[in-house]
Amino acid sequence: MLKSLLASLLLILPLTLAAQSAKPAPAATAAPPPPQVLLHTSQGDITLELYPDKAPKSVANFLQYVRDGFYDGTLLHRAIPGYLVQGGLYTRELQPKRTRPAIPSEADNGLSNLRGTVAVARGADPNSGTAQFFFNLVDNRRLDFVGNQSGLTWGYTVFGKVIKGMDVVDKIAALPTRPLGPFAGDVPNPLVLIEAAHVVGEETPADAGSSAAPARAASTTARPAEKSGRKTGKPAGKG
Repeated sequence: MLKSLLASLLLILPLTLAAQSAKPAPAATAAPPPPQVLLHTSQGDITLELYPDKAPKSVANFLQYVRDGFYDGTLLHRAIPGYLVQGGLYTRELQPKRTRPAIPSEADNGLSNLRGTVAVARGADPNSGTAQFFFNLVDNRRLDFVGNQSGLTWGYTVFGKVIKGMDVVDKIAALPTRPLGPFAGDVPNPLVLIEAAHVVGEETPADAGSSAAPARAASTTARPAEKSGRKTGKPAGKG
């Protein structure tokens, strides 16, 4: 009887030790959430969610401008009801700030310029986008990529969407507008200031936008295009 009990204990002991030494399997690593950016404007807050998987260069470019404090103190200088709200370059004195080099277009990423999306503003060259961006107020499918034949067919890179504060964007679009500075029209009255911009979950820059100096204004004007019987201009902006 005693021998049988000892034999049983000897058989159980290795199994117990093995169970104690076995390490739990590591949990599957969850994909990081998409980055979000909060724009605190003089008309209210707007929160954006970005698409680094679809527009990695555009998102990295935008986030760098945000982290550098570049957008703090710039205007949403262009508002066209039923079309777009644009900004990200001009100071409250309507002077353009110096930007980093332009980035290549990612407009062929499969994303459409639907209401609430955010896209890269640019000049005639598809690869001329820098700091300026615009909010689509409606489904602007005519701004989508349709081919690489020319700047007209390349379209505009969607790199994010508004997840909170679209009512603020609509409020900005409903403001009266006027000609001011280098612009023949569409400047909201009163001026709409981006007071601060920061990546959600990160500290805000301590010295926002202090290093950005005024730059050339001549190359930043929008190119005219017909829409609904009035000349509105495509969302353009070198610099």
